Order: sequence, then C-alpha cells, then structure tokens
Amino acid sequence: MKYSIAQHSRAGARLYNQDRVGYWSTHASLLMVVADGMGGHQNGEMAAQLAIDCLAELFKRDAKPKLADPDMFLFRGIGRVHLLLQQQARKLGLPETPRTVIVACVVQNGYAYWMHIGDSRLYLMRKGRVLARTRDHTRVQQMVDVGRIREDAVATHPERNKVLQCLGSDRPPRIEPASSARLVKGDIVLLCSDGLWGPLTERQLLHGLSGKDLEPAIGELVSLAESRAGQECDNVSAVAMSWGEGELAPADEPRTLPFHELPTDVQDLAAIDPDFLKMTDADIERAISEIRSALRKYSGQR
Repeated sequence: MKYSIAQHSRAGARLYNQDRVGYWSTHASLLMVVADGMGGHQNGEMAAQLAIDCLAELFKRDAKPKLADPDMFLFRGIGRVHLLLQQQARKLGLPETPRTVIVACVVQNGYAYWMHIGDSRLYLMRKGRVLARTRDHTRVQQMVDVGRIREDAVATHPERNKVLQCLGSDRPPRIEPASSARLVKGDIVLLCSDGLWGPLTERQLLHGLSGKDLEPAIGELVSLAESRAGQECDNVSAVAMSWGEGELAPADEPRTLPFHELPTDVQDLAAIDPDFLKMTDADIERAISEIRSALRKYSGQR
C-alpha cells in the first residue's frame, strides 16, 4: 500500500492528556485509532490507553498480513474494549468504570472501513471537500438531525459534550455496522478528538490538510485549535492518512455484511461468537499491567 501518515496529540489547556492516538500496519493493512478518555469520569486516560492497546494487540494478531473481515474486526474489537473496561474495573476495585469514546479505521484492499462510539470523528476528504463524516452520538447531534439547530451551531452549543454512547458505561454501546468507502489517490482520512474539530470549521480542516505534507499540517491544525479554543482548550489529537494509490476496479470490491445480519450490541455478538468473551490469562495480565502503569503515571501527574 502507498500512503503517508502523521499523528499529533497535545494536552491543550488541560493539566494532563486523556486522549490516546496511534496507528499500526502490515504491508497490506493499516489500523488507525483515536480514543478520547472521558474527563467527567475517573481514569478516562486509562480507558483510552486500554482501548488503544486492545485494538493494537488484536490487529497484530489478526492481520496476517490482511484482516479476514475488516468490518467484523472493528465490531468485535470495539465490543471487546467495552467488556475489558468493565472487567478490569472489577478486578482493580475501581469505584467507577473508566470510560472513553473512540473512532477507528482500517484501510485494506484500497478501501477504508470505519466505526465510532461517541463524538470523536472521522472525515474522508477528497478534492477539497468532505466526502463523508461520522455522526456524533450526542444529544446535540440529535437536535441537528431533527432540525432544531444548525450544524454550524454544534461546536458552541452548551450541551455539546453530553455523549449518549461510550465504552465502559453501564449500558453496552449500540455498535453500528462499519461504514466503508473506496479510496481514490489523494484522498485524506482524518481521525480526531473533539478538541480538534470543535474549535475549527470544516473549511479550516480542509484548508489545513489539502495538498500539504501531513506531518507539519497536522501540527499546524492542532496549534490552530489550541489558539481558537484558548483557556477552554480540550485535549487535541489527530491521525491523518493521505492515500497514494489509484482506485481499485469494481471487481475488487470487498464483501460487506448486510445491516440486518449484523448484531447491534455486545450481547448479540457474544451469542453468535462464544470466543468473543474469552480472554487468556496472558491477555488479562497484560491489560492489568497497562492499567497499573497508567494509574502510577496518572497519580504522579496529579
């Protein structure tokens, strides 16, 4: 695969950074993830770190060198993060389960597949316009959907941060089928936390990335978001990929699972895939080690 990629994450005006961002690849597949730990709950940065680590480990295990089914990989992976957060909270005796929102994207066979929970976003940009974007799982997005407010009012609405779905909550997330799009040379896929898209307009995102080297461009966009948000600036994180190959022929289009055949929550998936809920001792010990490390770092920062 031919592409360029860059990532950036800053604390903004916050005392510490609860965002986590990363990407992993083989020569035939790429995974990008942004997780935004929820600051209104304890140990949000721990939840984001665990989400990143879990998806990375699953990708390293399953991409040999491609994923057999990218959309089901995302579905299983995000569902497993939710269950893992609850499991580890019980094991560590935490008073509240750490929570995070997430957006993840797999690029494979000339296609991008993406899935999200919460208000971290994915943008697919082509020739100076936004071809596709995730729809936030928020109360404000519902207002937009029914026409009560305009899209350009989302970033400043007082209820913008009221997220309806996250990983680690008492209620399992309603995981929607993965969206997908065939990539064309020059396409840009941007994953970001609300600390980036909130202070910036869509035009600024497009102008900041189109036709530019991604490494400096991402850093400049993050700086612009910090400047516009000022003392209210949230953590700001993004990973962006610019696709460098031509469009695949229609015959190469991958199989997708029809909406009515895809389970809609974690319990449904567990029913059809008994191995989904199973974790080896090594998996559990690795997750606990990561959490304890995050807790030590977290305590030191405070």
